[in-house]
Amino acid sequence: MPELTLTGLRVTLEVAQRGSFTAAAEALGYTQSAVSRQVIATEAAVGAPLFERHARGVRPTPSGEALLRHARHMLAHVEAAGLEIAGLRDRIAGRLAVGAYPTAAAALVPRAIARLHTAHPALTVSLWEAGSPAQLRRLRAGRIEVAVAAVGEGLPDYDFTGLRVEVLRTGRGLGVAVAEDHPLASREEVHVDDLAREAWIVGAGHEGDPQFGAWPTLQAPRVAHEARGWQTRLGLVAAGLGVSVLPGLAADSVPRGVKWLRVEDPAFVLKRETVMVTADDASPGARTMLQALRDEITAFAE
Repeated sequence: MPELTLTGLRVTLEVAQRGSFTAAAEALGYTQSAVSRQVIATEAAVGAPLFERHARGVRPTPSGEALLRHARHMLAHVEAAGLEIAGLRDRIAGRLAVGAYPTAAAALVPRAIARLHTAHPALTVSLWEAGSPAQLRRLRAGRIEVAVAAVGEGLPDYDFTGLRVEVLRTGRGLGVAVAEDHPLASREEVHVDDLAREAWIVGAGHEGDPQFGAWPTLQAPRVAHEARGWQTRLGLVAAGLGVSVLPGLAADSVPRGVKWLRVEDPAFVLKRETVMVTADDASPGARTMLQALRDEITAFAE
């Protein structure tokens, strides 16, 4: 009695997606007769016709639809198994704990984790969001293996003795978040003078976190609201209650109703940086995480 095969399921799925045997053959690099043989063998295995012809090609029968629903899941599981085994072969497996300060945890680090999962599916990564001092304490205690921290003006002078530190060049500096219906939202960049009369939504994070007030070079800015968390601050922005300073690192994570703008300000020089920190004897998993962050920064800057 004929049995279902992975090749037969893949061919059947391709025929259903393309709508014809000819198109499926072209997509798969098979001959049309090879595609027909695979479909016939699959029909024999399930004991029912899988396609019916119509004027522009073929469409699945009810039996075909039922098989296709299961085939999609089966093939996805097989692909996942292959990726996991590939991850085991390259010896990058197990668990990896990563820490990141809130701005980096908003978009950059999750995207790097997704990139890492694709390349090394056997490696399970957990993300812990915290300020830089807490991350460094956990790193030294062995609770996390990679810390993505903020350093520079207005932040503590951290002790990195015995640790490996690498600066991430993000390519985007400090900007401003405005509501999508704000008069400035039609632009991609504004001059600092355009911000002089704006109401500001500011916040104060935990000790050691970047502290975001109004734009740094403005004289006597008008503060309308103060909120600790980014979500609250950007929610106030979306409601049209003011504008807020926002690092470009988090520009892609703004919620609906908010737009990030670059700010032209010759008098302002950003004196903070994002760094990746690991132990000197970083594990293979930690090293691959560092590379994923570098790759994501490269994609982020394009």
